[in-house]
This record gives sequence, structure tokens and C-alpha cells, in this order.
Amino acid sequence: MYSRVVADSEAQILAVATLVRELLVKPRAELTESEKGKLWGSFLERAAPIEVRITSIALLAAQVALEKFERSLPTVMVMEEMAKPRESHVLLRGQYDRPGDKVNAALPAEIAHKLQAGNRLDLAKWLVSPENPLTARVAVNRIWQMHFGTGLVKTGEDFGTQGDFPSHPELLDWLATEFIASGWDVKGMHRLIVTSAVYRQSSQYSVLSTQYSADPENRLLSRFPRQRLSAEMIRDQALFASGLLVEREGGPSVKPYQPAGLWNELSGVGDYEQDTGEKLYRRGLYTYWKRTSPPPGLSAFDAFARETCWVRETRTNTPLQALTLLNDITYVEASRKIAERCMKEEKKTNARLSLAFRRVLSRAPTEAEAGILLRALNRQLEDFRKNPDVARKLLAVGEAKADATLDVAELAAYSAVCRLILNLDEAVTRE
Repeated sequence: MYSRVVADSEAQILAVATLVRELLVKPRAELTESEKGKLWGSFLERAAPIEVRITSIALLAAQVALEKFERSLPTVMVMEEMAKPRESHVLLRGQYDRPGDKVNAALPAEIAHKLQAGNRLDLAKWLVSPENPLTARVAVNRIWQMHFGTGLVKTGEDFGTQGDFPSHPELLDWLATEFIASGWDVKGMHRLIVTSAVYRQSSQYSVLSTQYSADPENRLLSRFPRQRLSAEMIRDQALFASGLLVEREGGPSVKPYQPAGLWNELSGVGDYEQDTGEKLYRRGLYTYWKRTSPPPGLSAFDAFARETCWVRETRTNTPLQALTLLNDITYVEASRKIAERCMKEEKKTNARLSLAFRRVLSRAPTEAEAGILLRALNRQLEDFRKNPDVARKLLAVGEAKADATLDVAELAAYSAVCRLILNLDEAVTRE
């Protein structure tokens, strides 16, 4: 029995049943490679000088370490052309046992003359070459669609003859050429769009105005398109405002909060093993996803089910979304941390409420809004003063511990108001 995987050469030696003393009297010309290897191994183990033995042991240890290191490296599948391509035939009526005419690999005539060998690698290089504007157009259209809700080509999943004609063809071409010239700088393209005048327009309009009647679908970009944030953005925003968000890039998927027993109920296989520590507060991008049981907190806000490929996100408005923002552990915990930060940084009530409002909405509250928040705080504070056990139960939600130096009822009241702010339509909508 061995505590490691033996090498192929070692396995060949172990397979030799002949004793060493029998091999020693056997003519050298009659020895097989495995038998020679067994003799050599016996020499290194018993008869070789001590320096040679030490070197042999060190070499074996180094080989084991190298093999272990190579196994630890991530691998990816690669493709290469066969030295002798296999024959391909048209299958009559699609039946594999009825081959028809022989066919050869080829590319569309429009691009074949631009390539050298016409294989898959050449095609891949042509897809991202400046001579092919389609890839860049599709890419910048996706970026535009993320910011404006609708791409310059409305059918972002179809740029063919069945798709929509671009609303601004010259703008699409210019963005595509800028994208290629920048070296496919994705962040640069995002920066270019969000700093443009068209992005910084107001989203306020009246349905009775000529602006709306002339452009009801906003295809002429006469105003900023008001749209709800994506599921991941809503969660990340709450964590960021609370100071809980871990912004470190990369790493394996994580398993944040999820209702107990949900996995087992939907899939019947095992149960959900929730992560702890900073893994609970990674960006939504890193959330572990199981197709038969997607994260409920993201599904409530129309996150893709990932059973099929989607290019355009859907946007719905349901009561379940409000309930998620009010009751999901992530948002309850985030609201408490926002309250803690505001109570520590400000001493006066109005200043604390204004700071919480600014952290989430990036603006100060109006006089009317400040009055509503103050009345809500007073009501919550009165209730928690009467029910301290309820306040302590609220502050115990989530793994992050509540600040023990703050008044329990007061912290619970501010947490409830911060939950109210996170639930505002403006908090989950890009204006």
C-alpha cells in the first residue's frame, strides 16, 4: 500500500514478479525495460554510495512536489485542428447511419478571402479584428443597454435581418470604433457613457408634454430612461451604504443568507451550507447559483434563472420585492449597520436621519421628507421602548453583531427607519 500515486515507471517495476537475484544471473540482452528498472531501483536502494542515495531521494521528493503543484493549477479546455481531419458527410434526414455527400469545413465567402488558413483560430482572430465591426457593435450595444435599459439596437440579442434597426446608427458606429481604438477598454466605455450629456439628463417628464407624445418610448433619448436597478445592484447598494460590502475582486463563489430548508424542498438534494464572515458580504456577482434553486433574494428582483441564455433583462414591480427589502436578513442587517454609522457620526436626530438618507439616495431629504422620517422614528422609538425584547430580537438579525454601546431601543428605531429608506422607490430606481 502506498500513500501516494505511483509513477508509471514505478508501476512497471512493481509488476515484475522475478526476484532481484534471479535477474542478476539473467543475460543483459534478455532483460526487459521493466526488469532493468527493477535492478536499477534495487541498486539505488541498497548498493549505491550514500551521496547517490540522498540525491535519489531528493529527486523523488522533487518529482512528487512538482506533480502536486501541476495538479493544483487550474486547467481549461482547448481546441486544435486534427493533423488529419476526419471525413464529414451530410446525414440524410438527420440519421447518423445514412451518410450522404462528403462535405469540407469552410467559412462564408464574404470573409473567407480575408483569412489565411480558414480554420477556427483564424475565424476567432477575425471576430475581434478591426475589419469586423459586428463584435464591437454588439458589445457597446450591451453596455448601452445596461445603462439605458434599451440598446441603440433594441433587439440586443439579434443584429440580423429580423432585428430592429438602430435608433442612432452613426452613434453606434462611432462607439464601436472608439471601443476598438481604445484596445477594447470596457471601463473606458462605461466612463464615456456615464459622463455624457445624454446620460446626465433628467428622467422627469409629463405624459401630457409634447416631449412624451413625440417620443413615448424614449428612442430619441430626449430624457433619461427611468428604470429599476438590477437584482445584484440593489443588494450591493444596500451593503455598500452600510459599510458591509467586501469589494475585493475575484475568488470562489459564496453562499450568503437564504431561508432554511429551501434547497432541500426544491431539489431534494442536501441542504444549503451558509457561509460565514466576509463571504456573506461579497458582491452579488459571486453568489453561488443553483439552477434548480436560485437565490430567492435575487429572483424576487427578476434575476436571470440561467436555465437559458438571456440578453435583455426583464423588470417587474411586485409586492414581494417590497417584502424582501423589509424582511430579508441582508437588508435588515444592512439597515442596522447604516443606523449604527449614523448614530456614531452625528449627535442630533435630524442630522442622523439626513445622513442615513444621503448614504442611500445620495441627496439630502426635503423638508417634507425629513418630517416624515422624524415622525416614523418617534413612532418606532415609542414602540421599542415599550417592547425591549422585540428591539433586541431585531438587533440580533444577521451575523454582524450590534454595537453594545448604543441604546437598544434607539438603535432598533433608527434601523427601522433605515429599512424604510432602503425600501423607497428612489432607492431601487435609477433616476
